[in-house]
Amino acid sequence: MSKLEAILSQEVEAEIQALLAEARGKAEALRREAEAKAMALLEGRRRALEAAFQAALRRAESAGELLLATARAEARGEMLNEVKARVLAALRDLPSRPEWPEVVRKLAEEALSALPEPEALASHPENLPHLEALAQGKLELKPDPALRLGVRAIGKGGRTQVENALEGRLERAWDALSSRVAQVLWG
Repeated sequence: MSKLEAILSQEVEAEIQALLAEARGKAEALRREAEAKAMALLEGRRRALEAAFQAALRRAESAGELLLATARAEARGEMLNEVKARVLAALRDLPSRPEWPEVVRKLAEEALSALPEPEALASHPENLPHLEALAQGKLELKPDPALRLGVRAIGKGGRTQVENALEGRLERAWDALSSRVAQVLWG
């Protein structure tokens, strides 16, 4: 029996070794497959994280550019407001200048020419002496303290009126003027 036992033992040992070799091969294949899957998952995660990082970076850059553009627009708006305020201040200083009587007469002539039958002219009381020659007794001169920088021509019966004041003209022309000022300031 010892020979038979030895043969059986050898065959069992060979079978065990074959099964172990097969199991090791399968385990190695499974390990390689698992490693490959893990590497693919890691690579996929890395690409996804890189894409997310790049997207976040682009969003941050866009937000920064938007903030910068907004700050520039606000600064330009403030600068244009400052220019407008200085222009208004210069206009308000005009009545103290020697050319003011001629300016107020021209404003009155423009307003009167817009009415078919003017009967009165209103302006600040300080401006009325400059308008007497224009009125020549044909037009009534009316004091209006609110019209320091302009005049109002009043039509027959008071139904129509045309106001011609520097502040109003600046307001009406400001959009066009501000774009020209912006062109001069910022090209």
